[in-house]
Amino acid sequence: MIDFVDGTAFNYEQGQRARKLFAAVVLAALDDAIADDKKYGNGPEQIARWARSRDGREVLSCAGIDPNERVVSGLMEFVSNGVRTSVALSREESERRHAAEQAEAA
Repeated sequence: MIDFVDGTAFNYEQGQRARKLFAAVVLAALDDAIADDKKYGNGPEQIARWARSRDGREVLSCAGIDPNERVVSGLMEFVSNGVRTSVALSREESERRHAAEQAEAA
């Protein structure tokens, strides 16, 4: 018996993989801006300039992020905090797990 793969599911998975790839580019841009902020003090301006550029808007859109001014402000604030994305994501994940464990215990 031959099984046929649903083309819709395949396309959806491909889209998800592409979205994750572009999200990784956004995270790298944030890390670069944080490094610039520590070295030159202009990180928030750098990420804002990138996010407002044609390439930045395209990358944000492909990552599934609406490239509006509210997003730009959030990116600038994130860079101002100076916490690298890997640290922020691991802390957020750790806090989420902890909250889930507390909810289960209650």
